[in-house]
Amino acid sequence: MRRLSLLVLSLTLALPAAAQVYQWRDAQGRINYSDTPPPTGAVKAVKPASRAKVPMRDEVAPDQSGDAAEQKPATDGAAAGKPAGAKADPSKPKTMAEKETEFRQRKVATAEAEAKAEKERQRAAEVARSCEQARSQIAGLKNSRRITRFNSEGQRELMDDAARTAEIENSQRYIDQNCR
Repeated sequence: MRRLSLLVLSLTLALPAAAQVYQWRDAQGRINYSDTPPPTGAVKAVKPASRAKVPMRDEVAPDQSGDAAEQKPATDGAAAGKPAGAKADPSKPKTMAEKETEFRQRKVATAEAEAKAEKERQRAAEVARSCEQARSQIAGLKNSRRITRFNSEGQRELMDDAARTAEIENSQRYIDQNCR
């Protein structure tokens, strides 16, 4: 029963799609389209646009000689010296395929720009973190009296004044080169 009601509903909704369309000019000279004709005046019945199948590149028929290798060239503007994606007449409105292609290109370009900006933000954050760490290290080296480090055997070693000065110079050189 449910399927039958869905079928009746879908057929009822499809009825307006099969309705006749009328075209006429009103008193101001504008062209009007409607599913009901005007009460007076000249009316023209408009046929709905047919959906013609556009052949794919693989489905192009061979020329009169019957040789499938020698097919007629596509008329996409490439023969006239224009790029394959160029339109033949710039005064004509863009087709949906051209609009879709442009939209996808803009979408890809935007995604690439956002990825590049995110990568740059991450790099800047990493540099800022490294600079802050170097500044903290310099402050710690200058302000503390005893500094110990672990050597390669895992034992603590006391850092002498020469090693402390060298470490301060290395950190300051890093800040001068990378932190602005």
